[in-house]
Amino acid sequence: MRAVMILIAALSTAPVAAPAAAHDFWIQPDRFSASVGEAMPFTLLVGHGTARQRWGVPNDRVVRFADITAAGSTDRRGVLHTETGDNDGSLPMTAPGTHMIVMESGPALSELPAIRFNDYLKVEGLATAIAERARTGKTGAAGREFYSRRAKTLIQVGAGTTAQVTRPTGLKLEIVPQRNPYDLKPGEALPVTILYDGRPLSGATVKLNNLDFDARPIEEKLSNAAGQASFRVPLRGHWQLNVIWTRPTSNPKADFETVFSSLSFGFDKPR
Repeated sequence: MRAVMILIAALSTAPVAAPAAAHDFWIQPDRFSASVGEAMPFTLLVGHGTARQRWGVPNDRVVRFADITAAGSTDRRGVLHTETGDNDGSLPMTAPGTHMIVMESGPALSELPAIRFNDYLKVEGLATAIAERARTGKTGAAGREFYSRRAKTLIQVGAGTTAQVTRPTGLKLEIVPQRNPYDLKPGEALPVTILYDGRPLSGATVKLNNLDFDARPIEEKLSNAAGQASFRVPLRGHWQLNVIWTRPTSNPKADFETVFSSLSFGFDKPR
């Protein structure tokens, strides 16, 4: 897939590196728990299984990178070094509670041959795009889309969880946990709401991945009419929820505008 994908930064004609064969994207801290005052290295990862790799695009593709605590939001774009070093930066864990790290990228343009684009739409559960291509007679045409990425990760710092992680952050496509995962007890489910442009999104495919063994999702669910889905996540190991949504665009350079979004969290010690 890498060989045939063309990626162009939005409104630019200069080709850039293609994304990994898989579309999963997330923020991976070295650990999901930290002590107050500790610096936590992190990496922006794309792909899954043996296709997992560092994202590695220029810093200026990141339009938002913030640390949201109970006290408010702090811009952390200054810590990013996405093209150098062994990781993508290190975050100062300055306050106790749950830190929600939020990332948003600017758009890029992707083009795939018809068979690969159609396969991608099927694998990702993008039924509305499949139907739109059929309706417009473009099923046999190359697929062109502007795509961008959104990601959140939850890092527990010291003792005592905080509730801001259950509130939306204004991302275009967002997975909002209805409970702080670090408050769950064994056997309890984690309910989430999928928002698109701030409104509940129905019919989106939400996938749960075990980041320690992520060759394929371990569970998939469709969001209901209220944008909700629920997963029983074991309270051990490292986890990622992801969702993709697309809609037709009027931009003549592409047919669709697609957003990838994820939420990652983990339990460094079994509970």
